[in-house]
Amino acid sequence: MFRFIALSSILILALDSCKKDPEKLWKVEIKETAEKVEITDISKEFYDAKIPLDQFKTRFPWFQGTVSDADFEKRRADAEEIKIYKEAAGKIDQTKLQKELQGLFSHIRYYFPKFKNPKVYLFSSALQMAQDPIIYDADGNQLFIDITGFMGDGNANYKGLELYFQKSMNLQNIVPKVSQIFAENIVTESPDHQKFIDQVILNGKIMMLQDAFLPDTPDYLKMNYTQKQYEWAVANEANIWNYFVEGNLIFGDDPRLVERFITPGPFSKFYTEIDNVSSPQIGIFTGWQICKAYFKQKPETKLVDFLKLDATKIFNESGYKPK
Repeated sequence: MFRFIALSSILILALDSCKKDPEKLWKVEIKETAEKVEITDISKEFYDAKIPLDQFKTRFPWFQGTVSDADFEKRRADAEEIKIYKEAAGKIDQTKLQKELQGLFSHIRYYFPKFKNPKVYLFSSALQMAQDPIIYDADGNQLFIDITGFMGDGNANYKGLELYFQKSMNLQNIVPKVSQIFAENIVTESPDHQKFIDQVILNGKIMMLQDAFLPDTPDYLKMNYTQKQYEWAVANEANIWNYFVEGNLIFGDDPRLVERFITPGPFSKFYTEIDNVSSPQIGIFTGWQICKAYFKQKPETKLVDFLKLDATKIFNESGYKPK
């Protein structure tokens, strides 16, 4: 009897080991890298007094928007704006950024062969858009990066800005946030599915794309977390899940659940004593873990096919039950 149990245990372990580690699923060989990424610093030319306004407008006709020429000229000579731009630009290593974006775009194209590199523009909003610094124009295939959104946690220019925003306003957050924008552009939301599980899995799918696009990037950066926030989420994964289950929240349709557990904020809202120490957007973290569990069960699933799956199907077949 003992030998039978022992042999069964060995077989179970062997079969379990055959299930590919989800973390290794995305370690792929990129045989064809994306074309070279070209980066243009719009603000470098905008604040250059030697470049006539008409010449600048001809080169970047969409940049002025509805601002009058008179106001545009004033901004070009604004000493405070120029100071902020120079400080932000001085922190950017364009060669390093170009290489990292090249890697990101190569991985996106590996999974989505029709993907074409966007035109990449750096610019300074003089902090006006610092909290939402990445813009992707799908129609024109243009990517805009507001460099004043990455001047560093605690930067003097961020005085008055909520601390939880500042935690992901560092140079190392640029590429993960760019990746997130493209992932969000790929994953589609169904208006017919408004339960909490739908939002959790929707965001989990986005995070799985982050894994595929940035296989060598630390997980905490993909979540816009600090290392400490990520460690808290990992350490409390089972407790978080138990809270959701015991409160019958998983298949709940209360729209406030999104605000409590998915919307950006300083922490997640359990309405308990742990709120102030909890990590924000814990619903996204949970959705990510459910999707990882699904791939552990079904590692042969193609990424594009996975994205088409219904949230309930992913949940039911994931076998997710953290301990």
